[in-house]
Amino acid sequence: MHYFKYHGLGNDYLVIDPNELGRELTLAEVKLICHRNYGAGSDGILWGPLAATNANFGLRIFNPDGSEAEKSGNGLRIFSRYLYDRGLVNSDAFTISTPGGIVKSLVHPGGQLIDVEMGRVSFDAQKIPVTGVSGEVINQPIRILDRDFVYCAATIGNPHCVLPLNDISAALAKTYGPHLEVEACFPNRTNVQFLKVLGRNAIQIEIWERGAGYTLASGSSSSAAAAVARRLGLCDERITVHMPGGLLAITVHDDYSIEMTGPVTRVAEGTLDPEAFTATLPKD
Repeated sequence: MHYFKYHGLGNDYLVIDPNELGRELTLAEVKLICHRNYGAGSDGILWGPLAATNANFGLRIFNPDGSEAEKSGNGLRIFSRYLYDRGLVNSDAFTISTPGGIVKSLVHPGGQLIDVEMGRVSFDAQKIPVTGVSGEVINQPIRILDRDFVYCAATIGNPHCVLPLNDISAALAKTYGPHLEVEACFPNRTNVQFLKVLGRNAIQIEIWERGAGYTLASGSSSSAAAAVARRLGLCDERITVHMPGGLLAITVHDDYSIEMTGPVTRVAEGTLDPEAFTATLPKD
């Protein structure tokens, strides 16, 4: 099985072309391919390009647990770089259809910097979705384990729970993120961002991704957290998002549409041997 590996600020994906494989991936295959010890190892699989009636290219995104993500900012930048490397696009803008909506992408000359118009953020409970709340989900109380938080929820095609705090850490994300992801008020589970505002034009986040766990960077998480920071009046339109993996530039327009600019690094091209798929993965 042929793959290409890239990362966006340490958030790594494998691109697998369904036209080369000629069939669908199974749930067991997705889990094994993404496994850090038994497979090629990644934060997910980008399954494309697919035919799309409403865009230049179609894309599906698989999480390491086998579930599908509606949208991924880093994944979209990586997929855009892959298309550029394969000669399928140039430095003109093009569109990608995802289950979370259509985005517009532009690869800068050389391929290492990419702009993506991510779509419009909504805070509406019904759209995210969040149960037990009506209207915008802003500054809602929630208790997880031994701690009370205040959260805001948002969607940019996929669900996010953003918790503004004075201090954040990887340990905090790893402790509370898994429980927030599956909290009952989020019927489709949720991505989680622990947010610290650094100034009018900068925020810091720690990330727990739905279906993937703790990650070094996330484009959709950056988009949602930046939108929440602006919605709360804590930040202006242009925001630099600081993550363990590096920096993303996010623009939050007045209608909460998002533009994202960030890097992509090509890592490897390889082939998974059929023998790898004979392994039995350990139970979670």
